[in-house]
Amino acid sequence: MAALNGQARGLPLLSFCKIGKGVIESLRQKFLWSVNLTLVLASALLFPGAAYPKKKTTPPPTGLPAQVFNLAKQLGGVPVEDAGPITSQIQKLVIDHLTQWMANRAPTDVEARRELESVFSLLRYPLDGLPATFQQLWNGQAILGVGYTLSWSAYDRQNVIAIYSSSGGKSQYVTVTNFVPHTDLHYVNLPQYAWEDMRFIVWGTRVGKSQDRISVVLYSFDGKNLKSLWQSQDIYDGRMDVVKDKVIIRYLKEDEYVHAVERGEKPPRHQATYQLTTAGMQLLDDHDIPF
Repeated sequence: MAALNGQARGLPLLSFCKIGKGVIESLRQKFLWSVNLTLVLASALLFPGAAYPKKKTTPPPTGLPAQVFNLAKQLGGVPVEDAGPITSQIQKLVIDHLTQWMANRAPTDVEARRELESVFSLLRYPLDGLPATFQQLWNGQAILGVGYTLSWSAYDRQNVIAIYSSSGGKSQYVTVTNFVPHTDLHYVNLPQYAWEDMRFIVWGTRVGKSQDRISVVLYSFDGKNLKSLWQSQDIYDGRMDVVKDKVIIRYLKEDEYVHAVERGEKPPRHQATYQLTTAGMQLLDDHDIPF
């Protein structure tokens, strides 16, 4: 009986010892945690940035695409008529690069377009550089037209067309011209008829009114020089087709269109047919057609 009482009296002491050890261990863990936190905070205060890993910074792009981008971004809000000091620098960079790139090769128009795409690869809306190229065999050599439309708004656009001559696996720069501003850029190669020079038509669309307008230029290339033989700008709602040795342009007259709309009527549409000649283009007929 006494033994039983002794065992009974020892139980609370044993439980107390177990509880005391648990409390001590918990307090030790909390103490260590608070010490570690204090050290971390002190390190952050004494050595800012050491507590967090440094983010890797991407170096700014370099090379020709970056040079073109840095110039083009200065065009924002600049009318195309005042943009010459900037666009001329971009034009020189592009032409110099293409001349060097093509010196020991005879690229196709597709390859030249891809090279131009890489030059303008950093431009983002509203900045854009849209390549337009063509190739035509003439006088025993491949003539390569490498052009682009540089735009910084829907209305502000500048066009460049450079001409290169390729033979024997090499190409050389010949000349450059600037097509009508405010438009995009398209080509129509012309076959050889009664002339010895190489001829092609460049046309582009301009937005900004109730109807788009087109501009058309007939160019002549004699192996050294590029000149305009015929041109017409801002043809209201113009549409052009080339059928053999004839150029057909359908169009509206803006004043007739405005008056017809005010009366709730359809305006007359016109069709002009031109004959390609040695001197350029000659008007054969201009008559009304159904709207």
